Amino acid sequence: MGKVICVGLGPGDRELMSVKSDRTIRTARHVAYFRKEGRQGQARRIVEGMLPDAVTEHAMEYPVTTEIHFSDPEYNRVLAEFYDDWADRLHALTATDDVVVLCEGDPFFYGSFMHLYTRLKPRCEVDVIPAITGMSGCWTATGQPITWGDDVLTVCMATLPEDELTRRAKDSDALVFMKIGRNLPKVKRALEAAGKLQDAWLVERGTMPDQTVQKLTEVGDTVPYFSIAIVHGNGRRP
Repeated sequence: MGKVICVGLGPGDRELMSVKSDRTIRTARHVAYFRKEGRQGQARRIVEGMLPDAVTEHAMEYPVTTEIHFSDPEYNRVLAEFYDDWADRLHALTATDDVVVLCEGDPFFYGSFMHLYTRLKPRCEVDVIPAITGMSGCWTATGQPITWGDDVLTVCMATLPEDELTRRAKDSDALVFMKIGRNLPKVKRALEAAGKLQDAWLVERGTMPDQTVQKLTEVGDTVPYFSIAIVHGNGRRP
């Protein structure tokens, strides 16, 4: 009887992956990973050249990404069916083998694997290997500490309503906005209303070879969905 092992890949740079994750990937017999239809997928790209020759790959292609807004009941219905189906498939594979599921960043920090985890946990053994989060890779790329002393750090999805983003920005010392993409104008307005736009940075593809770090005020109108906006804290220090 096998088990499902979710491997946290870290922020993108393969050298920032844990030794345990590296070893697990290189000895896997089955590897599953999320991707957009027709794409290689970022998780699969990170492990290029690491997989054994005899590995069987299972590409879990999202049925929707941004085609339907997440507030639409149809979005939840379609994705729920997708996760139900893949939970069944992965569970079936554990009858004879372990299955390794790749996850960018840390699996338990906004990772898609969580939706499989809640479905699989009652049915089979599931191990999760933690990892460096994407956001920590990004704030390190700015060359500045994210928090000092008793700073309060808030992490927000940029998909939240603008008034909520503004309130969170006003109430926090340090900020991380994730999943920017088409939400960029809203994020800029929220930070400006909170008086923090001039202090904000945007990191694209953090820790990867094509990483960029820019002041948010200097960024154009289009950025990748997985860009991260950062405001550093300036709290108590000796």
